[in-house]
Amino acid sequence: MSKFLKRSAQGAGVPHEKRTSNLETVAMPLPSKIVLSMGQHIGAPASPAVAKGDQVYVGTIVGKSGGFVSSDIHSGVSGTVSEITTITAPNGATQTAVVIVPDGEQKVDPAIAPPEVTDYKSFVDAIRASGLVGLGGAGFPTAVKLSPKNLDEIDTLLINGAECEPYITSDNRCFLEDTHHVLGGIKAVMKYLNIPKCIIGIEGNKPEAIAKMKAAIDAPGIEVKQLLCRYPQGAEKVENCTGREVPFPGLPSDVGVIVMNVTSVAFVSKYLETGMPLTTKRLTVDGDIVKEPKNVEVLIGTPIQELLDFCGGLTAQPGKVLYGGPMMGTCVADLSQPILKNNNAVLAFSEKLARLPKKTNCIHCGRCVNACPLGLAAKDIVKAYDNGNVELLQELNADLCMSCGTCSFVCPAKRPLAPSIALAKIMMKNGGKK
Repeated sequence: MSKFLKRSAQGAGVPHEKRTSNLETVAMPLPSKIVLSMGQHIGAPASPAVAKGDQVYVGTIVGKSGGFVSSDIHSGVSGTVSEITTITAPNGATQTAVVIVPDGEQKVDPAIAPPEVTDYKSFVDAIRASGLVGLGGAGFPTAVKLSPKNLDEIDTLLINGAECEPYITSDNRCFLEDTHHVLGGIKAVMKYLNIPKCIIGIEGNKPEAIAKMKAAIDAPGIEVKQLLCRYPQGAEKVENCTGREVPFPGLPSDVGVIVMNVTSVAFVSKYLETGMPLTTKRLTVDGDIVKEPKNVEVLIGTPIQELLDFCGGLTAQPGKVLYGGPMMGTCVADLSQPILKNNNAVLAFSEKLARLPKKTNCIHCGRCVNACPLGLAAKDIVKAYDNGNVELLQELNADLCMSCGTCSFVCPAKRPLAPSIALAKIMMKNGGKK
């Protein structure tokens, strides 16, 4: 198997659908409760650090990280822990959750203070204490990302501001509303990791963000790169900005690059200034049945139903509600489910838009292969899955699939390629069992 995979993919021209791009972020009032899952990140779940009846404050640790690849969970309200319960995660797993009822006073935890950062170690320690995880969707603990084994080989910080999925505009609003924090976070990461260069990648359909960031840059080594309007752009694929190709298996750090979402790097600046850990999230609320689409600053743990009510409610019975965008988003089974750290959107669609198209037979056109950002042979992977051929799935690198959904989107036969590949990855993990 070649160390490198085909990268000359065409991607997909998805609909623009950015009707909230000019809507300034509004803050949602306190919800009736917040439900804080202990598994809001990749890696080991956090463990509850409070008990029923405990008094907590804004910024209080309510979940302690469960290991190196993990993250603390903090309360966004002052109030009382009403219960320690279990909820169902978007992937179907059962997770422990801390439920807190606000007292309305929003008293800040006395321990909250700006961190003392003087060098690389204290910087990474501060990021770990902040509870920051990748806010673009992956949820990977940021302190781990900023601790590569080859730190001395990292020469480029890449800021992912592409936001190429339809509907989502929260990152665009971050560029426009938190410009100085974006730059502040970039400078901090460059300083403490000794990275000489930063590239900010933004798709060309966000001219205001591009112009504002270019005008604001006041330090050497930082540049804005306008990207083609093509899905997908993110998922830590660095070729479009650097010309470097990440090997498989491998990470951007293997080619000297660290990738951060724009919202993540902006939070770094905010935390260094205030010491307030990650307790809120800017996200886009949209979809054809949302009465008042908005960009909302919402407390992490807010029930989705209350967020939708803040946006005027729904105009019809939903056919599908998503965490995230229509390409990579995860279905919400219950509107009592909470907002998570890595949510960047909540989308609600009518039954008409949510209805899956009727599939027909594969015509072997090869569009799925040409569009895949990793050059995977989607139709061959699905055939191997249908036949239960785990060995062939391994040869086809099925586990590399990042579930972007491009193959399903471009398929003229409307075959559910991406869901089938997701099942194939599960089968590989289970030793061949479907």
